[in-house]
Amino acid sequence: MDQNDNSKSDTWRRGMQVRRQVLGDEHVDRSFAAADDFSRDLQDYLTEHAWGATWTRPGLTLKTRSIVNLSMLVALNRPHELELHIRGALRNGVTKDELKEILLHTGVYCGAPAVNDAFRIAHKVLDAAQPKT
Repeated sequence: MDQNDNSKSDTWRRGMQVRRQVLGDEHVDRSFAAADDFSRDLQDYLTEHAWGATWTRPGLTLKTRSIVNLSMLVALNRPHELELHIRGALRNGVTKDELKEILLHTGVYCGAPAVNDAFRIAHKVLDAAQPKT
């Protein structure tokens, strides 16, 4: 998917740039490659509205947006998106210690089952990020 596609709006192009920055080229390329006639419009919608119109707004850093996202995804029990956005949060500068504190904080408001799942997912992401020896 060419993020400089002239048929796309400036908002879409800005969204594609930040989406790639946060989620990584591999994930974004995989999402667009997997899209078919039924789901392709969803990828464009997410790129334009979630990433282009929201993530690119002034007022919050990408790191702060990631922290907010992690909290909401724990609360909503969205494990697939939580895993994806933990990776993005780490790219956006959230440290392992900050991640732990964010998840502990969500546990107070979202409950033990939600935070247990969140820690399990975080372990998976953190383990995958460790260099293999």
